[in-house]
This record gives sequence, C-alpha cells and structure tokens, in this order.
Amino acid sequence: MTSPHDAVAGRTCPLRYRYGPQAIANAPTRTADVLYVIGGLYGNVAALDVIEQMAACEAGTVTLCFNGDFNWFNVDNPGFREINARVLRHDAITGNVEAELPVEGDDAGCGCAYPPEVSGAVVERSNRIHARLKATAQQHPDLLSQLAALPMFARYQVGDCRVGVVHGDAESLAGWRFGVDQIGQPAQAHWLAEAFGAAQVDVFASTHTCEPVLHRAPMPQGALVINNGAAGMPNAGGALPGLITRVSARPSPHAASHGAQIAGVHVDALPVHYDQARWLSLFTANWPAHSDAHASYFGRISGLSVTSAAC
Repeated sequence: MTSPHDAVAGRTCPLRYRYGPQAIANAPTRTADVLYVIGGLYGNVAALDVIEQMAACEAGTVTLCFNGDFNWFNVDNPGFREINARVLRHDAITGNVEAELPVEGDDAGCGCAYPPEVSGAVVERSNRIHARLKATAQQHPDLLSQLAALPMFARYQVGDCRVGVVHGDAESLAGWRFGVDQIGQPAQAHWLAEAFGAAQVDVFASTHTCEPVLHRAPMPQGALVINNGAAGMPNAGGALPGLITRVSARPSPHAASHGAQIAGVHVDALPVHYDQARWLSLFTANWPAHSDAHASYFGRISGLSVTSAAC
C-alpha cells in the first residue's frame, strides 16, 4: 500500500518505470569491443568533452552508452541542445530525468523516487530543478521526441561477458537496490541472485544513486554490480572526479580508480578529469548562489581535488 510519504512528488516510483529482470534477458543484444557506460552526466559538457577524448585514445572501437540523467543542470537553451544532440548520436537509455521531460503534469516530480532518509528540502529542490529543465525541453520538440523514445535498459555482449545496462536497478528505472546503502545487505542477497539469473547477465551497470559501487554477488558463476556514481560530478567526497564504467576484454589505457575482472573481461571505473574551472563557470551561470541547484549541489561540485590526465 502507498503511504502519504511515498505519494509525494519526487519520492514516488511510477508503475511505468517497472520492467523486471526478465525484460532485460529478452532485450536485443548489442555487441561491443569496448563499452563505456556513462551515467549521471548531469549536463556537464566539460565532462562530455573528456569522455569523448578518452574514447579516442582506445585502440578498438568504443561504444558509448549513456544510461540516463545526462540532463539536469543544463537548463539554458544552448546547453540543453548541445548535451542532447551529442549524447543522442550514441547509444542511450532514459533516466528518470529524461523520462519525466515529455510527460504531461508533474505527479512524479523529478522521478527520483528518493528514499525516506533524503530530506524533504532536497526533494522539493529537485522537483523545482526538474520543472525548470522541463520548461527548457518544451522549446526543443525534436529532441524531446527522441528522448521520449529511449528504452529503459540495454543489453550488451562484450567478449564472453553479458552486460545489463540500467539506470536504477534490475527491477525499476528509479530503483535504489544497486545503491551503496542497500547492495551489501544480507537481505538483498537472495533478490540479487534471482535478478542475475532472470536477467541472464554477468554484470549490471547502473547509476541513479549518485554514489559509486563495485559489488561481487556471492554466486557460483560470479556476478558483478558496478554503479559509476556520477560522470559529471565529483565522487567519494571530492576525492574522485566524474566516473564512468568501462567494460572490455582488453586492459584500459586509462588508469582505473577501481575495478574487477569477470567472464574474461575488465570492468573498471575510470576517472573523468574534466576542466573544473570551466564547469563551475557553466554551472553558476545557470545556478547562482541561493538557487535550488546551488543549494543542493554546489558543495559537491566545488569540492573536487583537481588533477589532470591525458592519453
């Protein structure tokens, strides 16, 4: 039964977000040599520039899959158009941010399905951020129609490794079960084993919760959940810049922050060393002091320990 708390916009998880792991098993399989899974870009064009440069450094063909929430802070018209035009040249699935842009009304708010431990003030600010982004999106009907057509998950074969790419978790677009607070709980072990079995994958690559996770499921054949946290914002309290997930049978030419091997492939979290000064300038142009996004995110965005990296 839905409680009044669950029904609040920004906390509710619409039924249309649900798909279940069997749907992932039945999805068309795409083959990739090197797969980059890019979740939570959040409109950071400086990070997108670096990700494209990283892909250009690879020896093989790179498939870029944006697994949702590539929009968020890009509420200006040029920023909205650039991010979406560039992302939609590649593989992409929808995140809750994109899923709610074409929808009439705002019953689900931002669609984040925030858990109870997230404060009401954060939820309200997120709903207002999304409302502003949605107003911008309405001015780009060509992009909006493409966003409305995006799938909620994707399936890849990388060498001998089967990869399920989702935004939230194995059940739902806005699910939180691949988040750092839930993934390792003993009560989740049975559900996780069933999810891997039903989806018929070796790896789930997710994002949504905005915190990085690398979790080996206790299964005889081995299974891995990797959540990249955010590609367009600092991770681990500013110790890491943006992160993306890389899956390939070949080792990465870029240093990984963490990773594992499974089914003969490397599954790594790669830092995205974007131009911090440029991103702060772009962010504050849209979200100055005392704005909703500034209140919720500026501390995280400005807290990055700046380093640089090249091919």
